[in-house]
Amino acid sequence: MTAWQGNRDLEFSRPEAIRAVQERLLGEHLAYAAAHSPFYRELFRERGVQLSGSALETLRGLPFTDKKLLSERNDDFLAVPMSRVVDLSLSSGTTCHPTAVMFTEMDLKRLAYNEEISFAGCGMTRDDVVLLTCTMDRCFIAGLAYFSGVRSLGAAAIRNGLSSFESHWELIRRLKPTVLVGVPSFLLKLARFLESRGIDPASTGVRKAVCIGEPIRDRSLSLLRAGELLAQLWGARVYSTYASTETITSFCECTAQQGGHLHPDLAVVEIVGEDGEPLPDGEAGEVVLTPLAIEGMPLLRFKTGDRGFLVEGPCACGRNSQRLGPILGRTSQMIKFRGTTLYPESIFSVLDSLPAVSEYYVAASSDFHLCDQVRVYVALRDPSLSRENIMDKLQAHLRVRPEVSVVTEEEIRSELKAGTSRKAVRFLDQRGNL
Repeated sequence: MTAWQGNRDLEFSRPEAIRAVQERLLGEHLAYAAAHSPFYRELFRERGVQLSGSALETLRGLPFTDKKLLSERNDDFLAVPMSRVVDLSLSSGTTCHPTAVMFTEMDLKRLAYNEEISFAGCGMTRDDVVLLTCTMDRCFIAGLAYFSGVRSLGAAAIRNGLSSFESHWELIRRLKPTVLVGVPSFLLKLARFLESRGIDPASTGVRKAVCIGEPIRDRSLSLLRAGELLAQLWGARVYSTYASTETITSFCECTAQQGGHLHPDLAVVEIVGEDGEPLPDGEAGEVVLTPLAIEGMPLLRFKTGDRGFLVEGPCACGRNSQRLGPILGRTSQMIKFRGTTLYPESIFSVLDSLPAVSEYYVAASSDFHLCDQVRVYVALRDPSLSRENIMDKLQAHLRVRPEVSVVTEEEIRSELKAGTSRKAVRFLDQRGNL
């Protein structure tokens, strides 16, 4: 593969110019995968795939790659000798063994470029000081990605990672970061910690919060309760991101905050229905990504397992690149409750809108196939909101009425084992059929 260079202006080009560049880059990517990836070489040979005509049409005729397949045949996806691999990360897989994702030097340069233009899109500049609250160790790629993007942009990075609230406050006090990068639930806890010390988070000089790992917007692109609280407490603008370890590709909101922009020289995105057929913009389905210009482990039509949708129309920022709306849930977490299909995030959205609810989690169990039982556990900061009130709110939004139990915050935290975790796991899937 020839040395890869990014095209920072491509997103502002006319749609037909963007498509032409994607056709060329995808054609190169397909040819590279067919020649160098043992898995895709075998697949193309067995299916008689011809790399002629439209690359985008050829892509849509190929089968999907998913986490299970990537885990089972992990080594067959490596397209370079191990001597070319400079970083190995681990992604959660469908077996007890995490899936290895291997990067060449060029892959890491591509990763830095991806994050650089994502951060620049939401208004970060080389004058910013960025506090990274995500880890760079334990074979995670996220922390390395954000650090590389900050460096590539020319801003200053503070790599505090998985550290205590006291440690973060000391760095905020001394080094005065203007941007926070982290999981929204952790950034909220950090703000509450400062308040408990008599410190107003909005007085610290933080002006942006780039949120990773958890959604902060709903289906209409409006801020969820967690996003509103973040903006209010820190006095900052909050930006949503979405990323996938396997595809080394991220989507980040621009200053218009109306969906995360795909960088068209980095990936092709599809939204597909349960039948695997592409869906039109605006319709929700599974997010499928084909990352472009990957050397180490090229992938084609990778099913992320996440449900999302493409935002219709051009963006107010002037970019003509596709935009990914908020992630609406995991396909594996689909709940079939009293004849209605729903996802945990739809329940979270209702609970997040209720200021009286301080903590919560949702548990799903099942007695037999496609008949799930759902119970919602909540802790209240305002006892005037009754269990029946909450059930009414859920029914109004979901069209079904799950049972609600009011418990203490301590009981919820004990069940979720929240501790110092940055990302609260609010869905307990206890169904034996999955």
